[in-house]
Amino acid sequence: MASSSERASNRARYEDDFYSWLIQQADLLRSGRLEDVDLDHVAEELEDLSKSEFGKLQSTLRVLVMHMLKWDQQPEHRTPSWIFSIREQRRRYARILAGSPGLKPRIDEALGDAYPDARDWASDETRLPPDEFPSECPYAWEDILERPFDFDSVKKQRP
Repeated sequence: MASSSERASNRARYEDDFYSWLIQQADLLRSGRLEDVDLDHVAEELEDLSKSEFGKLQSTLRVLVMHMLKWDQQPEHRTPSWIFSIREQRRRYARILAGSPGLKPRIDEALGDAYPDARDWASDETRLPPDEFPSECPYAWEDILERPFDFDSVKKQRP
């Protein structure tokens, strides 16, 4: 078991030099010196990482749905960049779930958390009142992930 001075040293490094603490903890784990690992802080950081992964999923869905709302609400203002953003956010969504498949049971929760912000952002960007957008997400998962968005529906710019 780690001595009290070892635990105090771990705590100080955690609070004062997070980077070095991370490297030290990884080295201790790899070398099997589990008794010297700062278990409380390692557990805390792992929990924070899981929250961060969930946050990435929420953020991706927020941007994706925001562009879909704008697309549907203001067809006269459609731009190719909206299509590019939708495509990119769909790719990010797929990468996030490929790298963290344990998030799959939480995708409905992530969308539910992301939608109010997507609605607010769409309202801000379109300068339309929030009540012009549905209070609940109007899209099924099939729409969110597969609905086509084509360049033919983008307003043609005059030269």
